[in-house]
Amino acid sequence: MHEIVTLQLGHRANYVATHFWNAQESYFDYGASEKPLTVEHDVHFRAGQGPRGEDTYTPRTLIYDLKGGFGGLRKWGGLYDQGNIEPDSQNLWDGNVVKQQDTPISQSAYQKALDEGLDRPPKLSSQSVRYWSDFSRVFYHPRSVCQINDYELGSTIVPFEKWDSGEELFNKLDKDDDLLDRDIRPWAEECDQLQAIQIFASADDAWGGFASRYVESLRDEYAKTPLWFWGPEEQEGQGQRAKQLIRTVNIAQSLQAISRLASMYIPIAIPSYLPPYVALDRSSQWQSSGLMSMAVESITLPSRQKEGSGRRGLLGDLEVALNSNGNQKIAELQCSVIDPSTQRSNTRTEVPQAANDDRIAGGKTQQLIYEDEIEQARRRFDMSFSTGGSSQTALSLRQWEKSNHVFGKVELIRG
Repeated sequence: MHEIVTLQLGHRANYVATHFWNAQESYFDYGASEKPLTVEHDVHFRAGQGPRGEDTYTPRTLIYDLKGGFGGLRKWGGLYDQGNIEPDSQNLWDGNVVKQQDTPISQSAYQKALDEGLDRPPKLSSQSVRYWSDFSRVFYHPRSVCQINDYELGSTIVPFEKWDSGEELFNKLDKDDDLLDRDIRPWAEECDQLQAIQIFASADDAWGGFASRYVESLRDEYAKTPLWFWGPEEQEGQGQRAKQLIRTVNIAQSLQAISRLASMYIPIAIPSYLPPYVALDRSSQWQSSGLMSMAVESITLPSRQKEGSGRRGLLGDLEVALNSNGNQKIAELQCSVIDPSTQRSNTRTEVPQAANDDRIAGGKTQQLIYEDEIEQARRRFDMSFSTGGSSQTALSLRQWEKSNHVFGKVELIRG
């Protein structure tokens, strides 16, 4: 088994990752389907046992967020619910006890319907989704939930927005509790053969500084393990000018610090230009993150295909194809949604530049993929999720594609 451990750092990253986990849950076959499954669920999920001996199946992920960022998600979840476990205060203090407690965040109607086992939960909308946990369809292991109480989500008094703040926070937490030993190592040691560690973290706020120190620790500990970094960013031009400048500086620092250590660094942001078939509420973090997650989930699909299916490609294999010269670690994510009836059924792609590349499996065969014409391999995608492409129109994007030199390229078509 080639497992992948996931790190989710920050509120925006958790939105993207929640869509990712919902997509994985949609591949589960709860019935007696005769159609063979091609997705190997054990790559991203682990089997376990609840407190009463019942079987559980939860994502291999660590979720970091600020105080108030988890919404109505309970620490122990529905599978590991331990009830209201509180210390016996009478044994600790003989005097009067005054209990102060924040008002708990209520579960969304969607989550309540899922917990009650209703076949048709209420339809989600941008108004009904307040937190990323409001639309989550999976149960998480208690070890996955890592709340950071030093900062509060959305605070205007002590905002968590500058890169240095994230770096200082990691150093403080790592000094108090070795984060790799406490959080990462238990997940990694469960894996038979760790394929990669993928990291979702917003690169344009303080989480970029937090992620840079985390990636540095991971690279020291797991020197040969592929580290894939997905950096969801705010759309360009949003907010006050001072805030935009802070985000720009944060992006530059994240790019410099993380790209030199990560195996692949892929920034993702909602483009300013979207094709006519995409109806998106840009003010909705739920919708925007869903579009980004759709592209991320699609390009990484080969990494969780069953062995022997003929479609499997580990993240390390994708890295070799993209980083053809060994020092090209920054990639751009593009995608299109097409009508399958318009595609030719018998296509071939030829990649002559990889014909003598020993690092690519089958590189000596002169033909890795087959296509009618080489020019067909240079497909024009409708959406570019890179920050540089987020301000481009359709025409400028195509002009950029003609003048841009591509060192390595991975394309995936799914139906």
